[in-house]
Amino acid sequence: MKKQKPVVALMYDFDKTLCTKDMQEYTFIPNVGMTATEFWTKSNSLAKGKKMDGILAYMYVMLQQAHAAGRGVQREEFVKLGKDLEFYPGVEDWFGRINQIGDDLGVKVEHFIISSGLHEIIEGSSINKYFQDVFACEFLYDENNVACWPKNAVNYTTKTQFLFRINKGILDISNDEDLNKYTPEDDRPVPFRNMIYIGDGLTDVPCMKLVKANGGYSIAVYQKGKKRKVEDLIAHMRVDFISLADYSEGGDLDTIVRDIICKMAMVDSLKSRTKALIKAIPTK
Repeated sequence: MKKQKPVVALMYDFDKTLCTKDMQEYTFIPNVGMTATEFWTKSNSLAKGKKMDGILAYMYVMLQQAHAAGRGVQREEFVKLGKDLEFYPGVEDWFGRINQIGDDLGVKVEHFIISSGLHEIIEGSSINKYFQDVFACEFLYDENNVACWPKNAVNYTTKTQFLFRINKGILDISNDEDLNKYTPEDDRPVPFRNMIYIGDGLTDVPCMKLVKANGGYSIAVYQKGKKRKVEDLIAHMRVDFISLADYSEGGDLDTIVRDIICKMAMVDSLKSRTKALIKAIPTK
């Protein structure tokens, strides 16, 4: 029986981590006749005025403004928006290159999205094919494929549940029973020590801290000229590294992730060697 490779999981926020701004701002917001400032002000005011979750508020405003502008809210209309996303340098070449690094080191690299953005838009993007799974906000659709209710809402604290789902290999978000069962850490498909979380700011802090505290690595990326936004995260030891959001080969982020995967591969190799030695000891 062929031995399975250890798995290293790279988990990404999406907006301003892989793409250059909030995904609604590329096409959806202009299509409903608003500016980004107008849309987010309306959404934030609704959340504050109604003491409402901010993610549910933006999803409500999306539907409200689309109806007001006579725009379709069928699932396929949201998926189409994904083709207009713009990514940071190197993003579209990143996944294949990182996978190859893993192969060369004897580990399997898997990529996941954990985002408060819209699943449907991510699905329509050019990079969706690279993800093992996407955990993001999503609408429920009626028999005519028209959005009628929030199916999933992912905010900055609920993001953390998906780390445990990846850790235990329970990716079906309707399956809470298996998620909550006890499983020894070394028997889990992706130990926390083999996790890398990449995000851009405060909404990622719970995930960043959880991964870092359990032996994995967290990286905060920043846009050119906006390094100050993430400097507190490294100063307060909430992340392991900060880097310019440039995913190009040979860049700082590329080098950091290569080195982390190399370390993870070596740790897994040494742990396997120890297990083999223990197993070989004769029982009395």
